[in-house]
Amino acid sequence: MSDPIGYGQFCPVSMTSEILCNRWTTLVVRELLCGSTRFNDLRRGLPRMSPSLLSKRLKQLEKAGIVKTKRNDANIVEYHLSEAGEELRPLIIGMGNWGQRWVQSELSMRNLDPSLLMWDMRRNLRPEPMPPSRCTIQFTYPELPNATRHWWMIVEKSKVDLCGFDPGYEIDLIVTTSLRDMTAIWMGHADIQSELKAGRLALDGHPTLASTIEQWIGLSVFADQERKVS
Repeated sequence: MSDPIGYGQFCPVSMTSEILCNRWTTLVVRELLCGSTRFNDLRRGLPRMSPSLLSKRLKQLEKAGIVKTKRNDANIVEYHLSEAGEELRPLIIGMGNWGQRWVQSELSMRNLDPSLLMWDMRRNLRPEPMPPSRCTIQFTYPELPNATRHWWMIVEKSKVDLCGFDPGYEIDLIVTTSLRDMTAIWMGHADIQSELKAGRLALDGHPTLASTIEQWIGLSVFADQERKVS
């Protein structure tokens, strides 16, 4: 399923590498572990991966017994991890923990992507601290072009939707900062209170939403890892 020649070694590390070390493969597994099951949702978590390559990698993972497909009640194909795929969870989490601790933050902060950041924030957002009524939160990155400057999170009955266009609802909270600073917050390289005090983050709107942002914003699962490099 990878290089036809392969590594030519019987070692389990070698055999696992032949499956997982193709470009993008571990990130496809990451998205499946994060709960994405539909092709378009997988694409949103992998915006720089071409649809054809994503399709190819999914077929390879299915052939390897890591992914299973099924059609839901709407006859839409869904992708789910098999038992073997679920067993990769500690491996993928371990890779992320290692990267958070040992990869220089300046290197990771070069790869800024508003669509990926907002998609990750959407699925990690915790609705519980929010008011029970519908909440609409606008994130604004002033330095970006108009097409990617504004994003909206709509939270209603524990469901979180992400829009890249104005949904037409009353805005309950506007979060204004740079994409770099928001990414740093989400990754755990910076904290909200420090960014507020420095004037790099502004919160305008519903006081309860503003005061509880640290509870509901939902940082990266790797954000609490102690960094070993500056």
